This record gives sequence, structure tokens and C-alpha cells, in this order.
Amino acid sequence: MTGGIRRAGRTGRIVTGVAAAVLSVGAVAGCGADGAGGGAGGGSGNERAAADAAAVRTSPIADVLAELPARVDGAKVVVGKPDAPRTVQVLVDPRCGHCAKFEAAGGETLLKLAADGRVKVEYLLASFLDQGGASGSVKAVNALRASVDAGRFAEYHAAVFASQPKGRFTDALLLKIADEVPGLRGAAFDQAVAGMTYEGWAGESEKAFEATGAQGTPVVLVDGRALGAKDGSMFDAQAFARTLKGAGIG
Repeated sequence: MTGGIRRAGRTGRIVTGVAAAVLSVGAVAGCGADGAGGGAGGGSGNERAAADAAAVRTSPIADVLAELPARVDGAKVVVGKPDAPRTVQVLVDPRCGHCAKFEAAGGETLLKLAADGRVKVEYLLASFLDQGGASGSVKAVNALRASVDAGRFAEYHAAVFASQPKGRFTDALLLKIADEVPGLRGAAFDQAVAGMTYEGWAGESEKAFEATGAQGTPVVLVDGRALGAKDGSMFDAQAFARTLKGAGIG
């Protein structure tokens, strides 16, 4: 985890919260903006073979996630009912191993609350681990953005993190993961993945992440305050539920 805070600009209020998160995450574990902690590797000469060999997993609450609405709001994807009383901001990179650990624990807890209408979740999808295209983070963010159009973002998002490869995300792997999300595969989605339709949006999302001043992921913010990093509760479903309850959510 690297230290320091980027210049806040117009996002000064959020940066204060993120700065706390950076310090807290650094005390536990996280993927740094210098590429540390991501575990990203180079690609093989046969992406199809690598995808065929990769283990694909879905969320144990996939049926719940399938019912969750998602919409694009600028550089963010917002999951949950628009009239939910509270908002939680989540900053993640698809190739961050610590983000995958969070999504399987604290992230799942958040989405259950979203399904109950208690909270909506704003995802800011970073791709800073995609140094020279080595991790495929941009490809993953592009595919995740395409899944919003198909109405399957929450379920696909969970599956992408659960299926995080040892190497890098490729088109073949992203489509293989999509095979496990009913109703996602189709001409529009497949073309968006192959043609990198939302590469520009992925760049905007990364810039929005950088503008927060965050130096790593995962980061979870409620009212600009970082949650679950310093004590590690974000990596434990039950502990994070208690953390959220302490913030008035739950």
C-alpha cells in the first residue's frame, strides 16, 4: 500500500474519508495503487485454453442478486432501490485480491441489505492494476458496465470477483463467467465485451477513482467515513454487519 493523498480538488469532502480508509486499509491489507497486492500476472499465449481451465464461481446468493436493480450514474454503478434511505460507496478493482475477499464477505452483506431496500450501493470500479494491460482490469470493468445494460450487474459483479483468475481477465474468461449468469449472454453483451464498447467509460471510472485520492482498494465509505478497514471487519460477513449497524445501517 502506498501512502500519501492526491489533491482533492472538488472532491475534498470525500477525500477526507478516503484518506482515513487508505491509512486503515494499509494497517490490514489492500491492493495499492502502485500495483502491490493485486496478484496480476501476464497473459498466456492461448487465452481460450486458459479460460477453459479457469474455475468459474457464482455467488451463493445469486438468486437474490438477480433481482437487484442497477443503473449507471456518471462514472458509478448504483445497485439497489432508488429510494433506499442510506448510501454506501464501494471502491474496488476487479483484479484486487483483497477486493475479492471483501466481496465474498462484506460485499455480500451489503447486497443483502440492498435487496431488503435498506441501502443502495455506489460502485466505483477502478482499474489501476491494469499496468500495460497486464491484469485485464479494464476488460473486466468494460464487461461489468455492459452487464448493466442486460440487467444483470449485481449477479455478474459477484461472479467476476468470485472467479478472479491467477493470471489476467480475458474476453474468453469474462464470457465464460457470463455463461453462469442467466440472461446475460447475447449478441449485445458479447459484442460489448469483444469490441470494448465501454473502454471509455472504464477510463472515466478510473479517473473518478483517482480523484477521490484513494491509494488502494477496497474502500467502503458511509457519509464519507471509512468502514471496516482498520479492524478488518470488511473481510468477515458477520463482523461487517455489526460495523454497518454501528453506522446506522442494518
